[in-house]
Order: sequence, then structure tokens, then C-alpha cells
Amino acid sequence: MDKLLIEGGARLAGEVAISGAKNAALPILCAALLTAEPVTFTNVPRLNDIDTLLELLGQMGVRIAREGNTVTLDASGLNNPVAPYEMVKTMRASILVLGPLVARCGEARVSLPGGCAIGARPVDQHIKGLQAMGAEVRVEHGYVHATVPRLKGARLFTDMVTVTGTENLMMAAALADGETVIENAAREPEVVDLANCLVAMGAQISGAGSDLSASAAWSACTARPTASCPTASRPAPTCARLRSPAARCA
Repeated sequence: MDKLLIEGGARLAGEVAISGAKNAALPILCAALLTAEPVTFTNVPRLNDIDTLLELLGQMGVRIAREGNTVTLDASGLNNPVAPYEMVKTMRASILVLGPLVARCGEARVSLPGGCAIGARPVDQHIKGLQAMGAEVRVEHGYVHATVPRLKGARLFTDMVTVTGTENLMMAAALADGETVIENAAREPEVVDLANCLVAMGAQISGAGSDLSASAAWSACTARPTASCPTASRPAPTCARLRSPAARCA
């Protein structure tokens, strides 16, 4: 199709179902890696990137149930904290598994979205933030390999505004010991959506949507049924409020 030809002059009427936002759904689905309890998301769009991410999570040991626009993820069997190049190369947002895997498992091996490409890497801010939180990070053969006994809260300043970097570090901070402050944080709606979902899951986060975001470690709470992850401008997935996950990956 070379162009769209639209003839106006008629009053618009009717209803249309608004799909969930892909840029909000991708990081929120990755947040399920933070807990050993099932998480249910609704209004998840049916798109290729969503399918790719679910496939990636599945090869890590996450159990996936999907019915229509509802997805339930159970990461209690998470046992393979690796994101191979064959899958990451098709979707740059796959880097969003890095923060949750390091926080939950103490280790992650995630392919760079560009493989072994030489030059400035778009994930440098992710790496610097995790290093500031105590992780040892090496880039070897096109993979980011991060290890840490336990992430520690820190004050982080990103050299550039990065949406996925803010999201990755916010998820990592949710399981870190102590408080983490992210300065120069991205303000996009999908960052706010992720923060709202993490809060509904039990994290303590303030300042989302501003350039200063504070995230405290998971608060202890008893599990209950679903709680909505509200947004100001669009439908969002629903996620369960969960207890602080204690299990570590094998």
C-alpha cells in the first residue's frame, strides 16, 4: 500500500476496542521474572514482539498460559537465565530481561541486541547502573554476562535519557537491598505503567513520570487476588499483588 486515501465530510460514530500498548506490555511481562508466583496480565496485545518475548520467557523455564488477550506467567520454574542472540536479534526490547534476571537469579547472560557490533552500545546505561548496584558485568562474545550475590540500592545517574534503561534498573531495584534513586530517568507513559504494576506487585516506587525516580525493595505483603495496574491514559494489564520472592534460580 503506497498511500491512504481518506474522504471526509461525514460525522464519525461507533465504538472501537483500544488494544493495550506494546511498549507498556513488554516491560510489564518481563516483571513477572521477579517473582516465583503466577502473575496474570489482561489486555495484552497480540503482536509479533509479544509472541517473541513470550517464547524467550518460555525457554527460560517460565510457564505460559494464554487465552485471548489474557496472559498468565509462572516463573517459579525459572532455571535458565539466558537470552540467546537468535531470539534477541529479532527484538531490541529483549534486553529488558537483564535487570529482572540479575535481581532474581543473581546471574544473567543476555545477548546484545546488535550482537558483536563494534561501537557505542545502546545498553551502556543498563550496564553502568547494574555495576553501581554491585553487579560484576562483562561483555564477552556479544553477550552481557552479569553476576552478583545480591544487588544493593544505589543512587544512579544516567548519562542520557533511556526508556529501557530506566525500566531495567527500576525492575532490578525492586529486589535490591535498600533504596535506589534513578536520576535523569525517562518520563514516558510506559515507564509509569511499569512502575504502577510493580507497585501493585508489592514494590515501593515514587517519582515515576518525573526525571527522579526512587525505588525501594519489595515490601513484605500477603498475596491476594488481582490488583489493577492503572495508567492515566490507556488500558493496562492487570497483575497480582505478590509476596517478596525468596527463591533463587538453580
